[in-house]
Amino acid sequence: MIMELMATFCAGIGMAGATLLLGLVWKSMPRWLIPAAGGLAMIGFTIWSEYSWGGRTIDGLPEGLQTVETRADTYPWKPWTYAFPQTTRVLAVDTSSVQTNAEAPGVMLVDLYLFARWRATATIPQLIDCTGHARADVSDAALGDPQTAAWHELGAADPLITAVCA
Repeated sequence: MIMELMATFCAGIGMAGATLLLGLVWKSMPRWLIPAAGGLAMIGFTIWSEYSWGGRTIDGLPEGLQTVETRADTYPWKPWTYAFPQTTRVLAVDTSSVQTNAEAPGVMLVDLYLFARWRATATIPQLIDCTGHARADVSDAALGDPQTAAWHELGAADPLITAVCA
C-alpha cells in the first residue's frame, strides 16, 4: 500500500513538473493549471491502479496457478462502482501440486489461493471430488477418510472442477 501511495505522489509531481515545463514554453498558461494537472494525474493513477489490479494480479500468477474465479464488488462510498464494478478478489488453484490418495480414487487435494485487494494472500487447502463434482474443507479426519468430510456440491461445469479434474 505504501508503494502505491508513493507512486501516486510521483505521478502527481511528475505531471506538475511536465506542466511547469510546458508553462515555460507557453507563456500565457494559467498558474493554477500546474497543481490541477498534478491532482488530476494522481486521481487518474489511483483509478487505473484500482481497476487494473485484478488483471495485473492474474497476469502475474506463476506457472501452475490457474484462475478459477474473480469477484467484482460495488461500494456505497464509491457510487461509480455500481456502473463499473471493481475486481477485488481473485481465486486461483495450484494445478501443479495436485495430490491424490490411492485409497480414495477421484478425490484430489489442492491448494486454493485467495488474492484480495489490500489483504495478504490466503492459502486454502481443499479436497476436490472429481466424480461427485464437490469440494470439502480439509481437516485431519477428512484427510484420513474423505467420506467424513462435509462436501459441497459444485456441478460438472464449475471452473474449479474443470481446472483440477481435466
